[in-house]
Amino acid sequence: MTMVLLSLGSNIEPRGQTLRDAVEIIRTSILTESVTSSMYETAPVGFLEQASFLNLCIRGATNLSAMQLHVACKELEVQLGRVQRMQWHEREIDVDIILFGDLILESSELQIPHPRFRERRFVLVPAAEIAPDAVDPLSHLTLYQLVDNCKDHSSVAVVDWSIA
Repeated sequence: MTMVLLSLGSNIEPRGQTLRDAVEIIRTSILTESVTSSMYETAPVGFLEQASFLNLCIRGATNLSAMQLHVACKELEVQLGRVQRMQWHEREIDVDIILFGDLILESSELQIPHPRFRERRFVLVPAAEIAPDAVDPLSHLTLYQLVDNCKDHSSVAVVDWSIA
C-alpha cells in the first residue's frame, strides 16, 4: 500500500455537493484508510474573473500504481460532470495527485509530486492540516514547512461542510 495525497477543487455550483460526492467515491472505491481535510474557500488562480473555489485534500492508501490512480481520478472527474475548458478556468471538479509515497515521476501525462503544489496555499493549507509531517520528495521539506515557506498569501478560509 502506498500513502497518497489528493487535492480536490470545485467552483461551479453545486460545488460543495460535488466535493462531498467526490470524497464519498474516493473513500469507497479509490483509497483506504482515508482522512479528509476541512473544506476551504479560496480565490481563483490564473484566470481571476471567476467564482471562488472550494478546496480540500484527502490522504489515504492505495494498491494502485500512480498511473492507475491518475486514470481513476480522471474517470471520477468525468463521472461528476467535468467539462474540459481552458487552463485556469472554472471547474465542476478537479482531482490532482499531489504526493504518491516518495515517488518522483515526470511523464507527458503525469508529474508527481504535482509541479506547482509548493506555490499554492489552497493545496498546502488543507494538505498540512491532515499530513503536516508528510515530506515532499523533491524539496525534502514537510508540508508544514512548505506552508510556512509559501510566498502565496491568498485567502484560504475554512467553510462549514454542511452549508457549502
